[in-house]
Amino acid sequence: IEQVGDTLDLDITQDGQDNVIGTSTTDVHLDGDTMTFAITQTGSRNTIAADIQGNTYTGTWAFTGDSNAVDLSCDSTTGTNCENITLNITTTGDSNTFDFNVGDVSDADGSTISFTVTGDGNVIESDVDGKSADITVSVNNSASTASGGATSGLLTSSGAGNVIDLNVDGDGDSAGHKINLDVTGGGSSYTITQSGIYDNTVDADFSGDNQDVDITQSD
Repeated sequence: IEQVGDTLDLDITQDGQDNVIGTSTTDVHLDGDTMTFAITQTGSRNTIAADIQGNTYTGTWAFTGDSNAVDLSCDSTTGTNCENITLNITTTGDSNTFDFNVGDVSDADGSTISFTVTGDGNVIESDVDGKSADITVSVNNSASTASGGATSGLLTSSGAGNVIDLNVDGDGDSAGHKINLDVTGGGSSYTITQSGIYDNTVDADFSGDNQDVDITQSD
């Protein structure tokens, strides 16, 4: 799928397994302002690779199933794209991977991103560059029902808990950056890195054994 033009409203629904929306070499490319792009996938071993260029993007992505892979890039090579992003992702299942990159050289003006994950062995890797990033992650995993974990980049889950890596860069304005992390279930690993001028906040609540948490904030 390759789209150029403003005010796109794209809804994709897939039910089954081994579905592909874009690949690592030929991804879905969407170029235009004021864009709405929603995906609903039910099944296992589905793949999504998408690249978005535009000033305002709203996305609602819902996944049910195991071993799915999602790679989303909302980048800016011209300094005018991906200014305001609203993204809501929900997943129920095991061993899923999510790679999300928003902004480029601290371009995005405002990002509101929400992850809701229920299942074991999932990996979320998110890199957000820009001002006023507001990220909420809610994770609920059982003791361990997955036979093997997921691998995303350099991140690997053991299959029991989940692995979350959040990296936020860019100068925070008066609102600054904020990360809310709510974790239920043990055996998970979380890394949070925030950098910028002032107003970096982490609000975290953990319930479960064997949590591994690293938080780094700097101006």
